[in-house]
Amino acid sequence: MKGRTIVLDHINSREAAALMVDGKLEDFLIASEAPAPGTIYRARADRPVKGQGGMFLSTPDGPAFLRQVKGLAPGAMLLVQVTGYAEAGKAIPVTTKVLFKSRYAIVTPDAPGLNISRSIRDEDERDRLLEIAHGEMGASEYGLIVRSSCAGADIDDISDDIAEMADTAARVLSDESSDIARLVEGDSPHTLAWRDWTDPAEVITTSGGFEDHGVLDALDQAQGIAEPLPGGGYLYIEPTRALIAVDVNTGSDTSLAAGQKVNFSCAKALPRALRVRGLGGQITLDLAPMPKKDRRGFETSLRAAFRADPEETTLVGWTPLGHFELQRKRGRVLLSEALK
Repeated sequence: MKGRTIVLDHINSREAAALMVDGKLEDFLIASEAPAPGTIYRARADRPVKGQGGMFLSTPDGPAFLRQVKGLAPGAMLLVQVTGYAEAGKAIPVTTKVLFKSRYAIVTPDAPGLNISRSIRDEDERDRLLEIAHGEMGASEYGLIVRSSCAGADIDDISDDIAEMADTAARVLSDESSDIARLVEGDSPHTLAWRDWTDPAEVITTSGGFEDHGVLDALDQAQGIAEPLPGGGYLYIEPTRALIAVDVNTGSDTSLAAGQKVNFSCAKALPRALRVRGLGGQITLDLAPMPKKDRRGFETSLRAAFRADPEETTLVGWTPLGHFELQRKRGRVLLSEALK
């Protein structure tokens, strides 16, 4: 099966969306009982966490944790937005940098100005989009980012999307109620697929689409620890309480260049392998043996692979034992928990 296919279906009565590229599962979204990223609360500050520079907050969905807090007193009310999924037993991660994001537009209340995605380079198209943005935002004090998906899109679709996001921002930011509340629901998997998977694709919405298009088989493989690599070798991905351990194995290849080949293959495959499993947090790679002179090339390949990934990932670097460490945002539901 060649090309891109977006399959919208349900698993165990949960809404889910799968992105298949050339017959392989590239991304997967599924609804969870936890608050979805993007949810906006009016929250109340409860108690600071000394030594971590953070504050626990009260929300309608349970405790939340806000990092790097200064000048916030217990009892204060504030707007926060969910940034990812919490580990089991931990507070909801939130930020005060609230964004209103849709397919074509991101309204940025804390960052005024009109900005066009850098990936849109055609000057005539940039001028067209800037004119649309000015027409919808007018003298608004809010900022706007026109997303790359606007390139070539219909003027009415872009205008309607900008207007809807600006109206939502105005409604939320003008709310003067004094109790904790959920003001905006995070996007569902089907809405997220429409919002973020913007490259041309066939869209399947019929019931049973996951079975018909190989999604269920791909999910079965993703629930295991082994991830076969193109050209041979494997990743063994094992979550622990402290971190995600990734072992890179050359398989049956015993040549002198086997370690280098499988490590570079790992660099390209790792973002997808983590994404479809919903894995984040601290990640440690136990790479196959290769000369130290190849480390720079490996880092370059790894950085290029994660640049196209939607989740924020920091390449931390090498340990004295020769492992490579990453820190990754928990922006997906943990697959093993979602499919129980």
